[in-house]
Amino acid sequence: MSTTIPQGPTDERVLAPATSMDAVTLHVGDLEGMTSYYAGAIALEPLEERARGHQVHRVLGRGTTPMLRLVHTPGLPAVDPRQAGLFHTAFLFDDATSLSATVYRAAQDPRSRFVGSSDHLVSEAFYFTDPEGNGIELYTDRDRDLWLHRDGNVVMGVEHLDPNAYLRAHLTQEALDAGPALAGRVGHVHLQVGDIAVAEAFYLDALGFEATVRGYPGALFASAGGYHHHVAMNTWNSRGAGPRASTLGLGDVAVTVPGREDLDALTARLRARGLPFADDGRSVTVRDPWETRVTVSVPGTTTEDLLTR
Repeated sequence: MSTTIPQGPTDERVLAPATSMDAVTLHVGDLEGMTSYYAGAIALEPLEERARGHQVHRVLGRGTTPMLRLVHTPGLPAVDPRQAGLFHTAFLFDDATSLSATVYRAAQDPRSRFVGSSDHLVSEAFYFTDPEGNGIELYTDRDRDLWLHRDGNVVMGVEHLDPNAYLRAHLTQEALDAGPALAGRVGHVHLQVGDIAVAEAFYLDALGFEATVRGYPGALFASAGGYHHHVAMNTWNSRGAGPRASTLGLGDVAVTVPGREDLDALTARLRARGLPFADDGRSVTVRDPWETRVTVSVPGTTTEDLLTR
C-alpha cells in the first residue's frame, strides 16, 4: 500500500503534510472491563499506567504505538449520543489481512455492537460500538494513487461491503494468532459537533486542517497533506449542541506535527483568533467550541507523556 506523504514548502496557514493522529483519550466508568474489551476485541495491549489522584490513566496500543488512553472516572453520566463529542475513533491497519483479523475479533466479542460496513472508495471500513457507547471504526486504506478527486474534493462513497465475504477473502489463522503484534494506529477521529461552520472555524481556520470533502449533508471532512481525512465533524445526532457536560466518553483528541516550528505556527493562529491555549514546549493544548480538548504535540511523545496530560 502506498503511504507516500506529499511534501512541499511550509505554509504557516495550515498543518504540515506529515501531520498524523495520536492516541484518543476516553473517560471510562469500568476501567478493567473496558481494558478487557479493547484487549479482546481490538487486540490492544496495556502499555503503561499511572494513578493521578482518584483517577487511573492507562495507555493501550500495539507494539510501542499508543492508540487509546483510558481514564478511570467512575460516577460520570453515560455517553449522551445527542451531545457533541465522539462519533468514532478510527483505527487504521496496514492491509486487508490485519484488518480482517481485528474485525473478526470484534465481531466475536459479545460486548461489541456491530453497526455496519462500507466501501468508501478510499478505504474499506467496519463499524462497532464499545460497551460504554463509544464508536469504533476499523479500516484500511486503498493505495493513495487510486483515490479520485473532483471539484477540489476527495471522492468518497458509501458502497456495500459484505463483512462475511471480506472475512472469507482475507482472514488467516496466522493473522489471528499474531494479535497485537500486527501494526495499528489511529488514522482519524470523527466528531459530533453542534454546528459545521463553527467547527470549520476551529478545526480548519485555527488548527490548520484543510477541507477534503465539502457538501456531504451535515458533515465536513478535513486533513493535512491531502489525506482523505484526519478529522471529520458531523451534526447528524448533535445539531445545535452546546458545550459538553462532563460525561463518560471523549476526553482528548491528539495530533502529532513534525517539529516545534509547526507548534509556533499553530500558536500564532490561535493568538490571532483570541483562543486561549497552553504551551509546554513539546505540546499545545486548546479546547474546541464544545470543550473537547485537542493536544498537538511534536514527535517523541511517550506513553509517559500521555499519562501526564
